[in-house]
Parts: sequence; structure tokens; C-alpha cells
Amino acid sequence: MTTAPAPDAAAPSGPPPLTMTGTVLDAPDPHALAGFYRRLLGWAVTMDEPDWVKLIPPGGGPGLAFQAEAAFVRPSWPAAPGVQQMMMHLDIETPDLPASVAHALSLGATLADFQPQPDARVLLDPAGHPFCLWTPTHS
Repeated sequence: MTTAPAPDAAAPSGPPPLTMTGTVLDAPDPHALAGFYRRLLGWAVTMDEPDWVKLIPPGGGPGLAFQAEAAFVRPSWPAAPGVQQMMMHLDIETPDLPASVAHALSLGATLADFQPQPDARVLLDPAGHPFCLWTPTHS
């Protein structure tokens, strides 16, 4: 007969502490895409390596990173059968939707053909990742 090991009194009672540090986007040129988001958001570069760039917001918090991926395929927006689908998108709040859209377009974003709602605009970054600029609506 075997006996179960004695419980370890020092074992943690819950999950280990975890901290979300950021979101990572694949890109054929991570430096170019990081430059777009740096200018769009006004965030600072904190890591700059040959295949990796990370940005952080001025007040701290989770950042946005970009990694080189030679096999990157631009996602389709909206989703369509048989083509690369979007795996995620970024939601970026703004108090002035028209000015923010104009700013993003001036940096190299493109306005998506399909716009699902009036208080948001779907744009594509230079690598083709969809992102939403949106403004809160009040009822």
C-alpha cells in the first residue's frame, strides 16, 4: 500500500502571481510597425532588438510589442472563408474620432471598407492588422 505525500505547508494556496505585460503583433518589419504605433499613440520604445521592439505608455501599464515573422500573412477584414482571419484587434479610445482617424491615415493607416458601427472606425495598420478607433457614446 502506498501513502500520499504529506501536504507542503509552504505551498501557495492560489495561483502564482501573474502580470500582463503587453500584446505582441507579428510583422514582416517590426521596426516599421513599431514606428507607426509610436507616432500614433505617442508611446516610448523600451526594447529595440533586431527582431523585436516594445513600446510602453507614458503612465506605465501593459505595452505593445512587435516581433519579426517572415511568414506573416495580412489578415482579412472582415473575415472571409479561405483567407487569413484576424486573430485579434486593438481598441483605441479617442475623444475626437474624426481627428484621430485623420491622424492615423496621415501615418500610413488605411480605412477599412467595412465599418460595423457609427461610433468607431476600423483601420488597418501598415502591416494589415485591424485596429479600432472609437469614441464613447452617451445616451
